[in-house]
Amino acid sequence: MPRINAPTVAEHRAKQLRNLMHAARDLVAEEGPEALTLGALAKRVGVSRSSVYEYFRSRDDLAAAIIEDALPRWVAEIDEQLAGQRTTHDKVAAYVKHQLRMLTDGQHTAAVALSTHSLGEEVRERIRQEHDRLLEPLVRALDDAGVPEPGLRSRLIQGIVNAAAAQLEPGDDEHNTSVAEIASAQAIHGLALHRGRIAG
Repeated sequence: MPRINAPTVAEHRAKQLRNLMHAARDLVAEEGPEALTLGALAKRVGVSRSSVYEYFRSRDDLAAAIIEDALPRWVAEIDEQLAGQRTTHDKVAAYVKHQLRMLTDGQHTAAVALSTHSLGEEVRERIRQEHDRLLEPLVRALDDAGVPEPGLRSRLIQGIVNAAAAQLEPGDDEHNTSVAEIASAQAIHGLALHRGRIAG
């Protein structure tokens, strides 16, 4: 039986899972998503491959776990950013700019890299469902402002974010700031038809 490094088996497993997730994020950040395999992770942590299989069924399962672990923090960050804004237009701009900033700040490298990597359909569906939570703060902001069809409009604004993300250049802060400004202006422009109803 493996040595338990915590007062209980449950605490040991929780600690081991945290160690595996941390090592997996580092592995992706340092070597890219292609380097993420259960064997490579086992070697990095210093455990057997079978030990890793106790926590993850496959590489895709591990990739999904990393993304699913990161997304609630993304949602919380976005919620906080929007809560600090006074007008609807400011909230939309904050939503767009903060997401684009997260993609280049280095703190979310592993999740970002894996979310654009080739994964199985089952895992992509898991990620899509979790990713939809990113829209919730924006949907609430638009709904509170009386914007028609806030869910649809939030998805369209997210489409602008996704398109802008493809234009980002790691390390080029001036360029990335420009992309974020243009993307947020484009997103806000879509609300102009309802300017009379929105505190812009």
